[in-house]
Amino acid sequence: MNTAVINIKIDPVIKKKAQKIVAELGLSLSSFIDAQLRQLVRTKSVTFGPPEVPSAWMKRELAKSRADIKAGRVLSFGPPHKALEYIDGLIADHEHRHPKS
Repeated sequence: MNTAVINIKIDPVIKKKAQKIVAELGLSLSSFIDAQLRQLVRTKSVTFGPPEVPSAWMKRELAKSRADIKAGRVLSFGPPHKALEYIDGLIADHEHRHPKS
């Protein structure tokens, strides 16, 4: 992959703090900046402000999802073709039970 070098001047204290935060997220400062620039190119926008807070509805849905996972009411597929095979099976089963006249 071709890369370009960007030289920026930044307060060393800010740099250290930023490096610590992205490291806690499992990233390097370089990969974080790359991701931010890619998002800028993709969305053609810059977002400043606090992180989004989930709505009451979203919190309820997440709680339901956690309950489903805990109760084993979820399906998980490895390769994508396994999910498609499962869906094809559901369709075939439905067509078998409800044949067209």
